[in-house]
Amino acid sequence: MDFNFTEEQDMVRDGLSRLVREQYDWETRRKAIASAQGWRPEVWAQLAELGILGMPFSEADGGFGGGAIDAMVIMEEFGKGLVVEPFVPTVVCAGGFLKHGGTQAQKDEHIGGIVAGSAVFAFAYAEPRGRFDYADLETTAKKDGAGYVINGHKAVVIGAPWASHLVVTARTGGDRRDRSGVSVFVVAKDTAGITTRDYVTVDGRRAAEVYFENVSVPAEALIGAEGEGLALIELVTDEAIAAICAEACGAMKVAHAMTVEYSRQRKQFGVPIGSFQVLQHRMVDMYTAYETAVSLTYLATLRLSADETERKRAVSAAKVGVGQSARLIGQEAVQIHGGNGVTDEYAIGHYFKRLTIFDSEFGNVDHHMKRHVALG
Repeated sequence: MDFNFTEEQDMVRDGLSRLVREQYDWETRRKAIASAQGWRPEVWAQLAELGILGMPFSEADGGFGGGAIDAMVIMEEFGKGLVVEPFVPTVVCAGGFLKHGGTQAQKDEHIGGIVAGSAVFAFAYAEPRGRFDYADLETTAKKDGAGYVINGHKAVVIGAPWASHLVVTARTGGDRRDRSGVSVFVVAKDTAGITTRDYVTVDGRRAAEVYFENVSVPAEALIGAEGEGLALIELVTDEAIAAICAEACGAMKVAHAMTVEYSRQRKQFGVPIGSFQVLQHRMVDMYTAYETAVSLTYLATLRLSADETERKRAVSAAKVGVGQSARLIGQEAVQIHGGNGVTDEYAIGHYFKRLTIFDSEFGNVDHHMKRHVALG
């Protein structure tokens, strides 16, 4: 695929690459994810200062005129350093809902805070029994005067421990799993009735179980039309899938490079293990899988502005292909590293964990294979 980036996008890539290399070295990251906070707010502030948090927003919305390709460039560099700061929940997901469905008042209220780094969002959509069906909701939002009252439980809300706001999906009408009757709300996390149970995820990020008990929100909290939010959710999550595919590509590139370098240094029978033909073939397979994933990610990103069916097909194809590549590269990297590959001190095990968890975000390989087939 012949794909040329603009001069501005190359500058963003170079600047982020330098920041990750200098500010996100392996030991610094280990200490950060093991700390009580689990992230570094000063890095988030740096990203805001560099304009990274405002890059995917149009100038009319207070950003710097970028879009999905800019987000792809950013996420690929984040993947190389296993950056845990909540760019996808805040900028891609919350920002996407505001861009595509928010009123001007909602944009004015929230996008400025996202761009400045003062507002951090988490996307509360998954439920314990919902699997990957965005319409399978037990969380409800019932009319109460001019506003709504939300009740329910959201599971594995990535970035929720750090969030100032939540974007919440809830059923305002219809039966469970109906495509109609799904709505989207933006809610301050400190609203009365919201409680959380925070924890560390396998790949070093922070997430929470979020509980809503008679949480009152005003009518202005509703994003888009009441009961017609599913199409908006699918659009935003497709954009998020393209972004995390780019992140996975960055992680796969580093995992492959680390494995090749290790094979040159590790000796067995008096020679580097990289001289064994069987391992050379496996590392070539890893590289081929990486290149396939990159091409699928680029294509999905370009198709985000296409019609709904074409967009969904390209995104699902990317999620399947990148998921398969991530699994192959992660597992081969750990196997070639041997016992070192599963120790906490070696970085490769953490890349393996991130690539493994990637498959379960916004639908796994099996789910997207079925969606792709269903789309014809």
